[in-house]
Amino acid sequence: MRLFHTSDWHLGQNLHGQERDFEHACFLDWLLGQLARRQPDVLLIAGDIFDTVNPPVKAQERLYDFIVSAHEQQPGLTIVMIAGNHDSGSRIELPAPLMRRLRTHALGRVLWLDDGQLDAERLLIPLPDASGEIAGWCLALPFLRPSEVTGAHLGDDYLRGIGQVHEWLIEAALKQRKPGQALIAVSHAHMAGGSVSEDSERSLIIGNAEALPASLFGADISYVALGHLHKPQRVNGEERIRYSGSPIPLSFSEIGYQHQILEIELDGAVLRSVEPRLIPRAVHLQRLGPAPLSEILGQLAELPDVDLLDDPQRQPWLEVRVRLDEPQPDLRQQIETALQGKAVRLVRIAAEYAGSQGADGDDSARLIELGQLSPQELFSRAWEQAYGNSVDEQTLADFALLLQDVQQEEEQP
Repeated sequence: MRLFHTSDWHLGQNLHGQERDFEHACFLDWLLGQLARRQPDVLLIAGDIFDTVNPPVKAQERLYDFIVSAHEQQPGLTIVMIAGNHDSGSRIELPAPLMRRLRTHALGRVLWLDDGQLDAERLLIPLPDASGEIAGWCLALPFLRPSEVTGAHLGDDYLRGIGQVHEWLIEAALKQRKPGQALIAVSHAHMAGGSVSEDSERSLIIGNAEALPASLFGADISYVALGHLHKPQRVNGEERIRYSGSPIPLSFSEIGYQHQILEIELDGAVLRSVEPRLIPRAVHLQRLGPAPLSEILGQLAELPDVDLLDDPQRQPWLEVRVRLDEPQPDLRQQIETALQGKAVRLVRIAAEYAGSQGADGDDSARLIELGQLSPQELFSRAWEQAYGNSVDEQTLADFALLLQDVQQEEEQP
């Protein structure tokens, strides 16, 4: 059996106010081509399909147009997609009855039976191979919010609740499968030891309190397709537990990533290979600085001029980081003037002031934009400013629960 592992599409994402629809369209066209060329039996989308719980209509059209095109091109393809922490679980599941006609399974939530047991059956998806025989089972684990895995039947320990859901689902899968069938887990979670991307990954709960141990996935699981972290990586060096990463750079901190999907080959329940398929970058991200303003202006002058034959949608996104000795009220005007006629699109100017030392020992103090801070960081800063001391862990935990309530209210379609 052959599978494609993808995640963190973030359809509808904006980069400092600039929409990325063209880049997502290029990725989806490329992915359709890879499906036609490699003919996998299964496509996995491991969460954060959309960038927000209320995605723009165009982003939703992109997803459903892709699913229809993939099915028309390859009627035997099975697609399994789960909700991530950026998604609304209920929105992801809303068209599920229609999508099943296209061999697409959309899982956004875990549900509980009247006796308090996990409804594991709906989370177990049969995976046919090219001959139509069931070659494996997918254990679909959407992002689990505290309200879904804590309460009377699970207690108040969030991590323990997640662990229990995994244990119950794996137990149900082991009972379901027949000899030679593979178990494939697809999950949206932060695994302990994973490398996080600066600026573009929203903390799931608080700090690293949500990091899950790889031991949740025992040797009975042939492959674990993870979503949430944008950098492609193995977990604890294990070949079978992987993040595929995001298909496009979602922030300037991801410029150096080799964005990819993963192609998985299984022989029965035995993992034979995991091969990356590198995704062409439709639009490059370019970062200048940090450097003094005079040097930045010189670098801007050396940028290539606009070629009228080039597609303006492919012009790089540009971030400029300037080191200043004192405020420059006309900073933006100077930079925009220097960029006139240049084949780049300015999306961000960040100022750093020399001569003062940050808490991390850096020789400059950065001006931090609100968009760079998580809700938890904003709350912590506001608390310290108001009360003069650091917020305690219990208060942070209470804030996290309130935040989850607000996010769930936003998710209602």
